[in-house]
Amino acid sequence: MQYDPIKRVLGETFNKTPFLRRFFYNLLDLLLLRTWHVHKELKVWAVGKREKPIKILDAGSGYGQYTYYMSGMSPKWQILAVDVKEEQIADSNHFFKQIGRGERVKFEVADLVTFRQNNLYDLALSVDVMEHILEDVEVFKNINVGLKPGGMLLISTPSDQGGSDVHEDDESSFIEEHVRDGYNIQEIQDKLMLAGFSKVQARYSYGKPGQISWRLSMKYPILMLGKSKAFFLLLPFYYSLTFPFCLILNWLDANTHHPTGTGLIVKAWK
Repeated sequence: MQYDPIKRVLGETFNKTPFLRRFFYNLLDLLLLRTWHVHKELKVWAVGKREKPIKILDAGSGYGQYTYYMSGMSPKWQILAVDVKEEQIADSNHFFKQIGRGERVKFEVADLVTFRQNNLYDLALSVDVMEHILEDVEVFKNINVGLKPGGMLLISTPSDQGGSDVHEDDESSFIEEHVRDGYNIQEIQDKLMLAGFSKVQARYSYGKPGQISWRLSMKYPILMLGKSKAFFLLLPFYYSLTFPFCLILNWLDANTHHPTGTGLIVKAWK
């Protein structure tokens, strides 16, 4: 399944006005289970830091929804968001200027494999990015160099326990843009230590509740949209039925310990 064309259509639809873009971000926050986990970790990290002049790197910013969330957590934080997609960078810069956050939030086109800055950031965020990049250790090294001593990298990525909806050796990723189906939990910790991080913690996300929610909220709608754009007309009716169940399942997943899962939440400190 080619996911990028669908993402492009969604971006074009919701980029028309600041109101629509905020509405889109709010929808993503509720529907995307990884957002529940990432927001939970960001709130824990932010304790005692909201009044400090923090610098943050959003490494692979996509639509910019995580940058939007973090920039709303404190007016004293400065954020650099980078991505390889030029159109998303341009749209995001325009939007953040429209809503009055352009002075402390900047978007730039950059390839994480070669992007490197020294000792600038207190936090780096990488959400559903590393499964798209073959040279992952190089990216981890670059981010490590960019962090201040004691700075933290927060990662959300698929695991090898069915991430990308791959469950057998002969299956391929549901998302064709992925270069790996998912990380082994020990593998990603070892790679981060190899890249220079001093401490790494990893846990599973997308346990049983999350896997059901993901299919209802993401997989089935994406499959429908992949067949025909006409399914956009049916989405409001589809979500009116499934949305309440997805919210309950997302809450359960974000507030439950999972011995295994199809996603990983990883924290690494310099």
